Amino acid sequence: MSAPPPAPPPVLPLLLPSDCESGEVVCGWVREATGSERAADLADVLIGAPLAIVGLVLLGFLVRWLLHRVVDRVVARAEEGMVPDRLTGIVGARARLGRSVEMPHDVATSTRRVQRAKTMGSLLKSVISGVVFAVAGTMVLSEMDVDIAPIIASAGILGVAFGFGAQSLVKDFLSGIFMIIEDQYGVGDVVDLGEANGTVEAVSLRVTRLRDVNGTVWYVRNGEILRVGNMSQNWARTVLDVAVGYKEDLTKVRAVLRDVAHDVWEDERFHGLIIEEPEVWGVESMTADAVNVRVTLKTAPMEQWAVAREMRERIKARFDHEGIEMPHRLISRLDLPFAPAAADAAPRAEEKQ
Repeated sequence: MSAPPPAPPPVLPLLLPSDCESGEVVCGWVREATGSERAADLADVLIGAPLAIVGLVLLGFLVRWLLHRVVDRVVARAEEGMVPDRLTGIVGARARLGRSVEMPHDVATSTRRVQRAKTMGSLLKSVISGVVFAVAGTMVLSEMDVDIAPIIASAGILGVAFGFGAQSLVKDFLSGIFMIIEDQYGVGDVVDLGEANGTVEAVSLRVTRLRDVNGTVWYVRNGEILRVGNMSQNWARTVLDVAVGYKEDLTKVRAVLRDVAHDVWEDERFHGLIIEEPEVWGVESMTADAVNVRVTLKTAPMEQWAVAREMRERIKARFDHEGIEMPHRLISRLDLPFAPAAADAAPRAEEKQ
């Protein structure tokens, strides 16, 4: 028997295994097209790496543009404010009252709000640009075969150190950013911040400066503000609790208070300052000395105190005219330890005479 024919040699692949790393598209394509490893490496150096760098740069600019558009939308919303401005005629009313005519509170507040929003938008855009270009630069260095592990480790260590060392500072800045975006208060507003209350004189990302009624200047860190009571935003209300005696006719008292409030509302000097028809809500409380009847007037911002003073003066004059007495407390002094002794001493003196 003849020996079996020898097995045919294995067919070698036309292309040798590629040394191109995963993700190197240009290198792999040239390697497959030419079969030359030298050409593949050369193409990767001359075409692949520059093309990847250009792509990363373009991607960075695209991400930066999109984020800037988002910031522009947020800034535009912050410029409009969370509460619409719809009060007019404040300047004329202040002039009729003999006060200095200045820019209306709403207009001034809106102007300051626009300035703060633009400043905040510029800051956010700068931060976004720095972060995006830092990430893109790190990725470009990686494409150039630069070891970026030390850079990432250094950034992580610095971030942790900054976070632990400046927690309160970061908290203040974040609170200031959201305060400005949400338009919680601005320069010229009268606010209650808990420990301090007064007129806001300056607002920054870290602290708020306000002056109280006694002239004391308070510096409050934005991160420590847990609640804000704004008494001068959009509109305000004058609330008066008028005390009358128990013997007075409450129907007459309510009618008198309603007449006084309407007289103030119809007064030309207060036109534009009182923005809705006054209301007498009725008996608010009853104490041991008096019955308190509440009357309210909706006013323009920062005008509730002037309207309240005018109302008190007119109510006092009208009550005097109508014979309505306001309660007053009578205090009787009884000298019990001495009065009986003095009364007994007088008859004894007469008997001795």
